[in-house]
Amino acid sequence: MEIRRLSLAEWSDALPDDGFEVFHTPEALDALAAHANGDLRLYGGFKGERPVGLAPVFVRTQAIGTAALSPPPGFGIPRLGPLVMPASPKQRKRERVNGRFTEGLLEELDVGASTTLFRMVCPTSYPDPRPFGWSALSMTPSFTYHLPVTADTDAMLKSFSKSLRREITDAEELDVSVEVGGRDAVRRIYEQARDRYDEQDRTFSLTWPYVRDLTDALSGVDRCRPYVVRDGDGDFRSGIVVLYSNDAAYFWLGGAIATVDGTAVNSLIHWRIVEDIAAGEPRESVDTYDLMGANTERICQYKSKFGAELVPYYTVESEGAGMRAAKTAYRLLSQ
Repeated sequence: MEIRRLSLAEWSDALPDDGFEVFHTPEALDALAAHANGDLRLYGGFKGERPVGLAPVFVRTQAIGTAALSPPPGFGIPRLGPLVMPASPKQRKRERVNGRFTEGLLEELDVGASTTLFRMVCPTSYPDPRPFGWSALSMTPSFTYHLPVTADTDAMLKSFSKSLRREITDAEELDVSVEVGGRDAVRRIYEQARDRYDEQDRTFSLTWPYVRDLTDALSGVDRCRPYVVRDGDGDFRSGIVVLYSNDAAYFWLGGAIATVDGTAVNSLIHWRIVEDIAAGEPRESVDTYDLMGANTERICQYKSKFGAELVPYYTVESEGAGMRAAKTAYRLLSQ
């Protein structure tokens, strides 16, 4: 297998029709490259002229060594990592392609060197991280919730928990509206999220220029929608920025707890998002709502009410304190 460095245009041509996440799109990678420290390297594994593997990696080299990260920390990217597209459905051949692409990628990045720190958070479509483990990297499973969306929204609503259905129906009776906005809506959602983090003495790593550039780029190709809920006076109460791959909608930013007349309104936003997905808006091919994370017990108590599927994904990385220090340093340098 030949491992090649690709231009952004070549990367776009090599992307499959499905199985990638929104941050694999050229628009997202281009925006990210403008704000993240390090060199964005787009690797493709080829059998002849056919791409069978892809991996975007941010590489930062300093005197003490090299960090190869996918995604770079601090940019609100839950997963990035490798895509493998073998032509054969046979398990043996799929494993061979995956193994050879992994081997070639790690060799290209010199991951075996003691001065190279490596970390990838793989997409949910990547089910087999074993070749990374066989190369002495650690493998850690994490989880997210995938909600399959069908045209039968009545059946979907009935599948939700009783308390979630009640939240949605109670909110529908309020004098509120849920609408899709533009950049101003993204800015308001961003500021509310930032302020909530500040109130809780938590670090909020996203900058407005990055969020603005990313959402502008994705909005231009129908891959971003900011949903906001307004009260009867037209005042903003809460909102959610949704990003889209070809397969899934992603709950990316926002969702700060908000009430109107004592009734929570965020569930109503989620329901409007689901209804739009079911109607083919903004992309007909999307059939899944990714609730983005199922790794915090407190948050899962709410997300599990949607009756979504628990889906694993994997982090593969160099082991030890050096990796933890490198991630912290990279995040600080990117701010």
